[in-house]
Amino acid sequence: MQDKKAFFSLTENIHYLNCATMSPLPKIVEEAGIKGLLRKSQPYEISQEHFFDTAIHVKKKFAKLINCPDYEQIAIIPSVSYGMATVVKNILKKGIPNHKTKVVLVGEEFPSDVYAWGELISENPKVSIETIQAPQELNSRGKNWNDALIEALNSEALAVCISPTHWTDGTLFNLEKIKEKCQQNNILFVIDATQHLGAYGFDIQKIRPDFLVAATYKWLLGPYGTTLAYFGKYFDDGFPLEQTWIGRKNSQDFKNLINYQTDYQEGAFRYNMGEFSNFINLPMVEKALDLLIEWKPVEVQNYAKNLAKPFIERLRKAGYWIENEDFRSAHLFGIRLPKDLKIETIQKALSDEKVFVSYRGNAIRLSINVWNNENNMELFTKILEENIL
Repeated sequence: MQDKKAFFSLTENIHYLNCATMSPLPKIVEEAGIKGLLRKSQPYEISQEHFFDTAIHVKKKFAKLINCPDYEQIAIIPSVSYGMATVVKNILKKGIPNHKTKVVLVGEEFPSDVYAWGELISENPKVSIETIQAPQELNSRGKNWNDALIEALNSEALAVCISPTHWTDGTLFNLEKIKEKCQQNNILFVIDATQHLGAYGFDIQKIRPDFLVAATYKWLLGPYGTTLAYFGKYFDDGFPLEQTWIGRKNSQDFKNLINYQTDYQEGAFRYNMGEFSNFINLPMVEKALDLLIEWKPVEVQNYAKNLAKPFIERLRKAGYWIENEDFRSAHLFGIRLPKDLKIETIQKALSDEKVFVSYRGNAIRLSINVWNNENNMELFTKILEENIL
């Protein structure tokens, strides 16, 4: 794969290595958003069918991206936190078996993957959160973290909520091993793939989570405010977070909406957010998905791996610590500073050269995507090498 910088509006003097915070919009996604915005100026051209058609296209394309055979298992929601709240609501409504006493999370997880479980615990105090913290020892850190997580997935676990690529440092968690333990011990498998999908291959039929969610504004190259979710069989006939008119049976028939329905639409349609038809965001998401299907997330991962490899070797020689590639992603990873080097020094040096990254504690979070090239990586690496004491 060649770099795709021409697809974006980034200027030459900007070195944007921060997709883990937010991606730039591809030009065709930007154009779709502007067109969608202007569409509202002629509302008479928006028909009843338009409340459904683009959403169906988005669901089908997202299903293709994750190899989901049934697009009706996909829902359109506003955020990851909305999805997690929906999961917790269904667990509480369906009831918790007496022997299930814990929810398993990993340390320093993104807050949207944590707070909803607090509501579950407040409603059912017999359940607690078991947090598997990252090992302090850097040697074999990723392996040991994975081993500790797998060990925690015993018969007492009600659910495990995991990001396949940890949002702070790119640690990879072994989804196949987690799936096996979940199946053995009847554990709900909940995945926040926001920092994973779009830059890493994923097969829903292979991993088989009960719930998967991903915000579109990062690696899915879409707008802020739209999130895509997969609901497995556990959620069939379940309980949506809100009661929308469009989620009910026969909602396509506008003239009969006052004939109130008790039944929901098929599949995960009930879990769609209110106003999910968003005439600005959904065309943008559709165009972004088209690009990712064409580019292939597996190839995006390979591109990031090949681009970063020689520069990672240089950084390690300079004294920076980076996890073994078997236990981290190539598109997002942490770079720990040598002991005597202050993070503020690096922040200023990178900022002065318009190099954009993120910082977590005393580490740099570097995130690479298809608009990045050797020039970006060379400047970033050179700055870090020059600031070694």
